[in-house]
Amino acid sequence: MTEDTTAMASGQDALGSGAVVVERVVTPRGELVLRRAQAQHEIIHNGVFLMDTRNGASERLLVRAALDACRQPRVRILIGGLGVGFSLDEALRHPAVTEVAVIEVEEAIIRWHATHFGAHASTALEDPRTRLVNADLVAWLVDGADQFDAICLDVDNGPDWTVAAGNAALYTEQGLSRLRRRLVPGGVLAVWSAMAAPAFAAALRKHFSSVQVHLVEVPRGDPDHVYVATGARTDRQANGP
Repeated sequence: MTEDTTAMASGQDALGSGAVVVERVVTPRGELVLRRAQAQHEIIHNGVFLMDTRNGASERLLVRAALDACRQPRVRILIGGLGVGFSLDEALRHPAVTEVAVIEVEEAIIRWHATHFGAHASTALEDPRTRLVNADLVAWLVDGADQFDAICLDVDNGPDWTVAAGNAALYTEQGLSRLRRRLVPGGVLAVWSAMAAPAFAAALRKHFSSVQVHLVEVPRGDPDHVYVATGARTDRQANGP
């Protein structure tokens, strides 16, 4: 969700002392704050910097790496987390993408795209291939049955640093089984993390025959990690010895 893990760890924002609060919202998951400095915006959750509009290199890589690993001529993609729109924008650039379903739990973030993040984000949301759902991703995965060629998750700072306690279910054995079943044959699962997550990578390898890790260097702290899993195993293979 962000490319500055040092800022996250210390609870600091990325735009500096010149940033001004645009809006403050209390949600069931805590406080969201939108701040602005000149043309840039950042989002802070419960006092911890989450994301800003400055770069987005690793969020774009999350989608690009998933699509590169997906060999289908027509691709339906699920993105967990709208964020500031980098992942959605990257998906819509790909000529094979026919639908992008974006699941975003925070209504305020969806609204800020229309009111604060600029015309580019609004255009992406208005693209006919975009299906935006205001819902909790964990609950949405449990209730639905849609399958996708690629699933890209960026709803947390990583499997070991969840934004909301309930999101931890995504990275468990049960959560990975649920995600695996939401992929069509040959589908790809990609997961963003602000740091290495070796235990999660090991769990991924129980559910997928291949797991590649892409690193994106950041100005401070550990590089961002993008885990790309292909070759989904059957339930018997994943649960076997």
